[in-house]
Amino acid sequence: MEMTTADLEQLGQRAQTASATLAQCSTTVKNTVLTAMAAALRTHASEILAANARDLENPQVPAKFVDRLKLTADRIDAMALGLEQVAGLPDPIGNVDRAWKNAAGLMIAKQRVPLGVIGMIFEARPNVTVDASALCFKTGNAVILRGGKEALHSNQALVQVLRAVLADQGLDENAIQLIQDTSHETAAKFMQLTGYVDVLIPRGSARLIQTVLQKATVPVIETGAGNCHVYVDQAAQLKMATEIVVNGKVQRPSVCNATEKLLIHEAVAKDYLPTIIQALRDHGVEVRGDAATQAIVPDVVPATPEDWGTEYNDLIIAVKVVQSEDEAIQHINRYNTQHSEAIVTDNYQAGKQFQQRVNAACVYINASTRFTDGFEFGFGAEIGISTQKLHARGPMGLAELTSYKYVIDGNGQVRQ
Repeated sequence: MEMTTADLEQLGQRAQTASATLAQCSTTVKNTVLTAMAAALRTHASEILAANARDLENPQVPAKFVDRLKLTADRIDAMALGLEQVAGLPDPIGNVDRAWKNAAGLMIAKQRVPLGVIGMIFEARPNVTVDASALCFKTGNAVILRGGKEALHSNQALVQVLRAVLADQGLDENAIQLIQDTSHETAAKFMQLTGYVDVLIPRGSARLIQTVLQKATVPVIETGAGNCHVYVDQAAQLKMATEIVVNGKVQRPSVCNATEKLLIHEAVAKDYLPTIIQALRDHGVEVRGDAATQAIVPDVVPATPEDWGTEYNDLIIAVKVVQSEDEAIQHINRYNTQHSEAIVTDNYQAGKQFQQRVNAACVYINASTRFTDGFEFGFGAEIGISTQKLHARGPMGLAELTSYKYVIDGNGQVRQ
């Protein structure tokens, strides 16, 4: 049954009550709970996998999203490890960024505080349920989760485990809540839960993110679709380039930090294109190319103008030959989603120019775009990868889930 606005407001009220309690929790309590959550995930792995199997039986799940949706014992253990890593990270709440005395003798400090209630709207990624819950809990935020219908049973099982730990530890289980009505109508109402939700974070396809941006009245942190590029410079080590491109495209093609486009300097294209295209094809990748690429490897699929702006989330890559690094940078800045971009080069100045001029949250020299990830960055987990410039950018960990307030101590000052 579709949830009413009143139903959602009740969720919001419960979340606000829980967030007020969480904001007062000590770091020791939070870390104890996170460690208990990790143990509970491992203990209940069989029930979680059974719920996930029900989701995977749904014939309407697109084939390219099966990998995102599928849970295994190793992936559940990775979620648990993420919880443990978050428990081991410094707690930002209460930290003072800076402090000073003004001319009137007031002591002014800028102190980290929770955002309050965070809403998450995401697609077929059950790991987001755990990552978001862990990061929100550690930062004293309550979270309301609205996952996609494809992962409903998985999300229900995961949230049940996490909420049970909260209850066992004497905390308000409504710090973590799941919207179980996955209709678009309820999602639209959730996006407008102003007064109850402090910030909304969408995580998923470009279509989902744009829908949230257009319909939400709650403040939104835009997380990104990933149309990520690798540019192979004329000074690149070509064996290294092949390993980076293949890894970026093949390891997990359904995720937002996968490599979608390959740009190659014309000075190395003639000799290198047949090699890299064959390496990609050996892994089942469909290669599309511009006219210059087709002239060197005639049997590639002709790339269309739409290809350059498309995030495939699949074993497909489009290839373009460029005349210079400047052309590569201009092409990337025109078509990218400001997510993750990479250059392969042994020319130090070319690499640094690429990093300085490319407009993206993460810009790599001689490394795969697949490293754009909160766990890989040492954040324990991530709540998303922001492709905007306010209020956060790149993988969002604990610090990005805080705001601040100014705390001022005086001894009777009045303004003259």
